[in-house]
Amino acid sequence: MFESIARLFGAETTPTNAPLEPRLAVAALLVHLATVDGVAKPEELRTISNALKDHYGLDDTSVARLIEEARRKDSEAVDFYQFSARLARLEPDEKIAIIRMMWQVVFADDTNHELEDNMVWRVAELIGVSARERTVLRNQMRRGVHAASESADE
Repeated sequence: MFESIARLFGAETTPTNAPLEPRLAVAALLVHLATVDGVAKPEELRTISNALKDHYGLDDTSVARLIEEARRKDSEAVDFYQFSARLARLEPDEKIAIIRMMWQVVFADDTNHELEDNMVWRVAELIGVSARERTVLRNQMRRGVHAASESADE
């Protein structure tokens, strides 16, 4: 009924399960990924912010707003469909970049919880990134984290 009245007055209504704009969908997935093991660590949150800034060319204020909206969308979501539906239509390189960002968040705290691994696997499947590509990206990000920590130790 509300939708009918809103249409009558020209208001836009978006179903809560409608596919989101890609940046917001990616941010929501990253926010969910950071908390899937029970706690979002500061290094994971910094990694999300930096990944979004780098990938989308956003400033600090824009990223903060995007992450705030992503948290809201994530808290309302019952599954990954509204996040993955739009992302599945992106170009292959963009999909790979999304999975790369996810692995960056996973390894930001130098650990890989099985729930994080499972979430990246599910999202990769939903958006059409192959198991091989997902595994290659995982290994690259894991090696990158270990190489960075070894350099810091020297």
